[in-house]
Amino acid sequence: MPSITRPRSLPARRRWRHGPTTLLLAATLWLWATAALAEPVATFPASVEQGSMVIGRVPPGSQVRVAGHTLRVTGYGTVVFGVGRDAQGAQSIEIVTPDGRQQQASVAITPRDWPIERIDGVPPKTVSPPPKIAARIAREQAAVSAQRQRDDDRVGFAEHFIWPVKGRISGRFGNQRVYNGTPGSAHSGMDIAAATGTPVKAPASGVITFADDLYLTGGTVLLDHGYGISSNFLHLSRIDVAVGQHVTQGEVIGAVGATGRATGPHLHWGMNWFDTRIDPLLVLDRAQ
Repeated sequence: MPSITRPRSLPARRRWRHGPTTLLLAATLWLWATAALAEPVATFPASVEQGSMVIGRVPPGSQVRVAGHTLRVTGYGTVVFGVGRDAQGAQSIEIVTPDGRQQQASVAITPRDWPIERIDGVPPKTVSPPPKIAARIAREQAAVSAQRQRDDDRVGFAEHFIWPVKGRISGRFGNQRVYNGTPGSAHSGMDIAAATGTPVKAPASGVITFADDLYLTGGTVLLDHGYGISSNFLHLSRIDVAVGQHVTQGEVIGAVGATGRATGPHLHWGMNWFDTRIDPLLVLDRAQ
């Protein structure tokens, strides 16, 4: 009779090695399946200071609402909004993911101190303008404000912002202003002292949406960085750009001056999220 060769059984040690491998594979597959079913996570800072630009991440394709605004979402899930000078408590964020799930996020707002800045020697007609001049100022400011409502699909806001001009900070965002002894509104931006004619560079890329010489702010340029974030540059002695022009970070847009309500040459750099004013210095700190 022909001999029959029986299959040899695996040694005990080899059988033991295959057991954990199988278990590990099964555990990995289970984790993958669990992750696929898990709720997508939105990521925002736990807390920010008053006057901050806030950048967060949500699942791409989500719908996001903050402070009555429906936020534009980038293709990779980034959103941005601003927290005003006087905001308190926490900013709530409503999120609806692409599969219809609803989420809530919250960012705590840290209060800041706002010292009083007294500025003397300002031309009196810019502090208490006559009725015709006051009407002109109102029209000009309304024209600038209208351009801040843009919600363009460009992502200059996500760049690491650079200083538009180097110099001493001569006025800080949010500080209460007193002009010639008359109380004024809180300072809406950051003043940087520099010599007249010093080139002013775009702190981040964007498109020019306003460029004109105004009564109160002198040579004025508005640069839209997209998604509601914009920069404004005031008191310029020279404007080197035109409305509709696209500029890249570092490109010269004008020159430092002392036009409008100013006591000396400096650049006023302001930033906004739509109508909410934010602090450029905090935006610069984010890049550090």
